[in-house]
Amino acid sequence: MGITFEMRVSVPEDVLIRELDGESVILNLKSERYFGLDRVGTRIWEVLSTSETIAAAYQTLLSEYDVVPEQLETDLYNLLEQLVQHGLINVSN
Repeated sequence: MGITFEMRVSVPEDVLIRELDGESVILNLKSERYFGLDRVGTRIWEVLSTSETIAAAYQTLLSEYDVVPEQLETDLYNLLEQLVQHGLINVSN
């Protein structure tokens, strides 16, 4: 299934996130895999996990960061794919 901007991100119950000084570590308790995020990645995670859709998160991030829209879209898709692959988020319609 391909990820589209109309989808919504949710965090599985067995995934924990801990923030320290603006950076985060995300842990999948089932697989015992973890993933580190820098300050920007942490902000992206916060916005994705609280927005109605990926498109809404994209618009929020576009307003917060001085970035070329196409670059943000590419970076967002890459991060989403990594997070899904590691079982750290679910995406659904």
